[in-house]
Amino acid sequence: MSESRHGAAAGSCPLPAGIEADTDGNHHLSYLTWVRRGLQPVIGLLARPYKILTTYPRNALKPDVLAGLTVAVVTLPQAMAYALIAELPPAVGLYAAVVGAIVGALWGSSHHLQTGPTNTTSLIALSALLAVAAPGTPEFLAAAAIMAIVVGIIQSLMGIARLGVMVNFISDAVIVGFTAGAGVLIAIGQLRHLLHLPIPSLPHLWETVPEIAGHIGEWHPVSLIIGVATIVLILGLRRIRPTLPSTLLAMVLAALVVWLLRLDQQGVRVVGELPRGLPPLTSFPPLDRRFVGQLISGSLAVAAIALVESVSIARSISAQSGQRLNSDQEFLGQGLANIASGLLSGYVVAGSFTRSALTHTAGARTSLASAFAGLFVLIAMVVLAPFAAFVPLSALAGVIIVTAYGLIERHEIARIWRSNHGDRTIMLATLVATLALSLELAVFLGIALSIVYYLLRTSKPRVRVVLPSDDFRYFTPRPDRPSCTQLGVVEILGDLYFGAVNHIEERIQGNLQQNPGQRYLLLRMYPVENCDISGIHALESIVHSYRDRGGDVYFVHVHRRVRSLMEATGFYNYVGADHFLDPDDAIPFLFNRVLNPAICIYECPVRVFRYCQNLPKRLDLVCPSAEIRTPLEDIPTIAPQALWTALHSAAPPRVIDVREPREFKQAHIPAAEPLPFSNLIEHPEQVPKDTSIVLICQGGRRSLRAAALLIDRGYAAVHALEGGMTSWQQNHLLVAVDLK
Repeated sequence: MSESRHGAAAGSCPLPAGIEADTDGNHHLSYLTWVRRGLQPVIGLLARPYKILTTYPRNALKPDVLAGLTVAVVTLPQAMAYALIAELPPAVGLYAAVVGAIVGALWGSSHHLQTGPTNTTSLIALSALLAVAAPGTPEFLAAAAIMAIVVGIIQSLMGIARLGVMVNFISDAVIVGFTAGAGVLIAIGQLRHLLHLPIPSLPHLWETVPEIAGHIGEWHPVSLIIGVATIVLILGLRRIRPTLPSTLLAMVLAALVVWLLRLDQQGVRVVGELPRGLPPLTSFPPLDRRFVGQLISGSLAVAAIALVESVSIARSISAQSGQRLNSDQEFLGQGLANIASGLLSGYVVAGSFTRSALTHTAGARTSLASAFAGLFVLIAMVVLAPFAAFVPLSALAGVIIVTAYGLIERHEIARIWRSNHGDRTIMLATLVATLALSLELAVFLGIALSIVYYLLRTSKPRVRVVLPSDDFRYFTPRPDRPSCTQLGVVEILGDLYFGAVNHIEERIQGNLQQNPGQRYLLLRMYPVENCDISGIHALESIVHSYRDRGGDVYFVHVHRRVRSLMEATGFYNYVGADHFLDPDDAIPFLFNRVLNPAICIYECPVRVFRYCQNLPKRLDLVCPSAEIRTPLEDIPTIAPQALWTALHSAAPPRVIDVREPREFKQAHIPAAEPLPFSNLIEHPEQVPKDTSIVLICQGGRRSLRAAALLIDRGYAAVHALEGGMTSWQQNHLLVAVDLK
């Protein structure tokens, strides 16, 4: 039956969708199919609002609305206070709270993450903005909006590129150290509002503190009283009735006092009337390319901190709610929220822990609860705009100082300090950098330390020698117990990738140097889930080293993914299928088919494995006894190369192999004479006294014992081969094999 160019003969498979055949009959994916497959995940991320609205359960509307109203009560004062941290008008903070909450809820992944202005992002945004413009100027407002847009683009691209996993490489110690430092900076920075001091906002701690100290005599008593009273009221209400909106009540009371006593006419600075209506489009003045370029580094730092903060909050709450999160979707949601905030007169937004936790505890069922919170804030702006004109800045400063104090997580700092040296160093370095350097550098330093620490940890996985437990049921590290003289059992606790292979190879080679008689190695690889070509090369080098010594390497617990790579690279065939053993049968196989029982009897003084327990040991030949007086360390030895040279000289020594007949037949020096150690002890007269003698065994123990015995009986020219036949074969010297 013939086959058409685009069809298939009977019994052939039809072409899958999207596959076409060219004029030569070769199949290829069409360009449109590739594009469709590439855009499908992106379309899925962008279509999040449609999925939320079409699958929204009706019974979730009431709890979501109530939760949104509860969160809006907290958001209203926080948004104005956080804008004050960034030296922005309170209206900008409210716009960001409205837009960020709605867009973040519709395109995010978490049901409870509440997006809007936060204290840490406000502080780091201020640090970056002060480098390009002065607070209060149109350029400063435009720079804040542009930064939000740039941050949003960075976050959105990371979400579309499915880079959500990158937040896993930033240590919690970085966040704890940075937020603690940010808390100190925020509190000190608000002293100028609390005291009503005529000083500008400065980016560095060493600049702010001298300025405050130099103008401390100009403090305003009424402003200080209002700010301190606000702090006391908030803390008191939280202690007496934690469920009350203490921050909102304190600000309302402070505004009433200012309005009733006309304190705004006595020098108390107030917020001023807020604009009513929807957030307007941002008005961008003419800006040059250099101006935007200066915001890039700060935007990168803000994007990193905002993402880590948001995803960490979402994960911590999802651990309580049981929701499964999509980090890529959350990246996109945060990115679009920032872009929208920048375009609609707002500034940088991120997930807020306080408001997100409140969303969860208030009973929110879906992410629309956060969107409702944004809508309620917008309604409050319209209704309460005239009243907000009397909110004193010193009261807002008091609110911010209370919040800043909460950023210093003393319990978490103490836990990290008690944990390990790496986390402690990262936290302390980030904290000091936050206080001493620009915040962008502090963030990048913390992230860099996290990545370096991760690389150091993964590049030095544990490689440990293990021995059977007392009941022989499992293997465990037992550094107080001696190892088998023939077989080393080693576990690799980490991945075999390019950054770790040198460490792993050095540890295994180091164990080989400490136990030169161990010609065989059993590698336990159950924790090794990933391996790359560098790992394969390292394993090849290890196998080569042991085979050069006349031994070999065997494997157990090889992960399926690792074995697939071994097969694809040819390593599996190079080692041999019979070298990948069943964990339960590995030791019996090696003991019965690989290891030399004569060495177990005559050279090994320990009983390591279950199968050693009933093996006869000639301890009288292995251990020191009264018959041998010469210390073994005083026995003269000869190196393999030196013996090879001596055997080809005019007066070669007489070589006597004291191993068992089975060992001698497997491989021996061509000039050697067999005389087992047991026969030598019973009949030492078989060894002539009038010639130079070199005694040989497998690893060197029996030959030393035999040499000591002969020296005690008056033999003078006696040497033992250093390292025995193992060393001889390792030096690639000629051996003979008895085939009879």
